[in-house]
Amino acid sequence: MTRRARLHGILPYQRLTQLLADRVIRAEAPIEDRQIQPASLDLRLGTKAYRLLSSFLPERSEIRSKLDVLDFYQSDLVMYEMDLTGGAILEKGHVYLVPLLESLRLPKSLRARTNPKSTTGRLDVFTRVITDLNVGFDEIRAGYSGPLYLEIVPRSFAIKVKTGQSLNQLRLIRGSATVSDAGIRSLHRTSPLLYHNVAEERPVPQRELRTDRGLFLRIDLQGSDKGHGTVVGYRAKKNSHVIDLSKVGHYAALDFWEPIRRHRDDSLLLEPEEFYILASKERIRVPPGYAAEMVAYEAACGELRTHYAGFFDPGFGYGRGELLGTQVVLEVRPHDVPFLIHDGQTFFKVVYEKMLAIPTQVYGVALGSSYQRQGLTLSKHFKV
Repeated sequence: MTRRARLHGILPYQRLTQLLADRVIRAEAPIEDRQIQPASLDLRLGTKAYRLLSSFLPERSEIRSKLDVLDFYQSDLVMYEMDLTGGAILEKGHVYLVPLLESLRLPKSLRARTNPKSTTGRLDVFTRVITDLNVGFDEIRAGYSGPLYLEIVPRSFAIKVKTGQSLNQLRLIRGSATVSDAGIRSLHRTSPLLYHNVAEERPVPQRELRTDRGLFLRIDLQGSDKGHGTVVGYRAKKNSHVIDLSKVGHYAALDFWEPIRRHRDDSLLLEPEEFYILASKERIRVPPGYAAEMVAYEAACGELRTHYAGFFDPGFGYGRGELLGTQVVLEVRPHDVPFLIHDGQTFFKVVYEKMLAIPTQVYGVALGSSYQRQGLTLSKHFKV
């Protein structure tokens, strides 16, 4: 890695542990080892949740001032509060705000960014972190000192959550970390970033690599065996039971999801405000010196959201170098109008970012990983 790469980038595992020791990242309960990832820290739910009338941004006041109301009937934002220490149910379609156990005291040289964990996105739980006196979600300004709050909106399923569970993750960044298109192409030559899913040992040739402020990937509507009965996606059912986030491998998938089978012309009509789980045509790799993130789909290419979660830690699809990529699972929700998509259609973009240093722990090697070898995979709460 160049000297510039060491001066700018995402802080790795070993730097996160040092910041915890220095109390740059603080917590009301001791940080657990499971929270620290190669390039991110899992954030935990606190002891209370507030049912809100609406979402909001605290540009002009501290968030606590809106929550410390003696009579919520007089509040313009909060309806009531809930105790999370024994678990509580968050109903779908409602907005909740949860103070997190972690807080920050960032130096001026560090900013932060947050995103939902993969499991959160696959359950169609819309989440974003809010900080005091901020004009946006999920972006935490350099030098911020204060509490963290998580806005939670379950969209497809009611969920049961409890203090200490993690729905979001945070990463710390120094300077500009983004890898240029030329840098992506150079990296692909030495350590391939994309592999064809159907030809497992063949990287995508340079001439087929599509970049424009990031690396484009396509949607897979054929499936692995290409039979007409092949499942190529899942659509969330409109009415189902509560999902308890503490129960792993517990629920029968067909009670919550409708399988989508391959269409004769490899297309799929996405219905407005339905939620779909789909997968990428290519398999992606993230070498240890880099992290990657899916970015918002261009509105000019269609009114749909292609992901909620979308951060890939160093080592995703890579391991120690022996893995030849992993499919990307997409959380798709169209808006306003039906939207027809075809197999192989350009569907989303991944931005690569440099690490400040290679992490001492990488995804899927020393640390646990639920989705390292995934194909079209639902969240870990469902039986395989």
